Amino acid sequence: MGSLKEIKQQISSVKSTQKITSAMKMVASAKLRKAQYRIESFLPYQRKLNELLNAFLSSAEMDFSSGLAETREVKRVAIVALSSNSSLCGAFNSNILKLLKETLDRYTHLNLDDVEIYAVGKKIEEQVRKLSLPCPIKGNYVELMDKPYFEGAKQIAHLLIQDFLEGRIDKVELLYNHFKNTVSQIPMQETFLPISLKKEKGTASVVQTDYIIEPDRETLLHSLIPKSLHSKIYAILLDSAAAEQAARVLAMQIATDNANEILDDLTLQYNKQRQQAITSELLDIIGGSEALK
Repeated sequence: MGSLKEIKQQISSVKSTQKITSAMKMVASAKLRKAQYRIESFLPYQRKLNELLNAFLSSAEMDFSSGLAETREVKRVAIVALSSNSSLCGAFNSNILKLLKETLDRYTHLNLDDVEIYAVGKKIEEQVRKLSLPCPIKGNYVELMDKPYFEGAKQIAHLLIQDFLEGRIDKVELLYNHFKNTVSQIPMQETFLPISLKKEKGTASVVQTDYIIEPDRETLLHSLIPKSLHSKIYAILLDSAAAEQAARVLAMQIATDNANEILDDLTLQYNKQRQQAITSELLDIIGGSEALK
């Protein structure tokens, strides 16, 4: 048990930490609102694009095929992993690292040079370099997590599409945290390429009759599919950015609550020791006065 001075210093230190965590929570909350607004602004466009694409794919008037849907033996794979650029966001980064290791374990039969990693975020890039058997890291996309923008997402998607069409990679997987709500972020693993040309549930069974198509459906689909893939990368960037801020809000709230509990315990301990010191002094005074009688 420390002295009164030491306990008082601990209380002061915890209070300072509590102020920092509270401030970080407010900053993360503000960033989360902005991230949610950006997602809500972009999702209608993505949904309409996917709806239009699926409506054309479900048309019975044509049998469409695309090089982006070609399924072949996986000899080379690309993994796009999204993390944050900073820490203090709970298990946000560790969940992605765990998911990445599980994904790499499925490709142990491949050579290291046959697994490429697009590390979007400083933390995942650092962890990939620390792996006992590091895989090649394609490019530097750290800035995309600080401020996601469409052109950056389009650049990644374009590189992946080109490599897939030219046979340099056979499969592309996406690893990211999905923002469900403020207290729940779900690690997700999705196949980006090859795409599926099957109609999604809930889409229209035929193309709407009021569409005027120029020049033809096939040309339009060859244009819509890359746009859909570009928007997919941008959507998961926005999703991951929102999940990061939500995870940080929760982590800072927990840290603030823990600081409150520690303060309560230290204050109780301080009061007990102070009371003991006062009682001891009173006993000394009473003992001295009795001795003088």
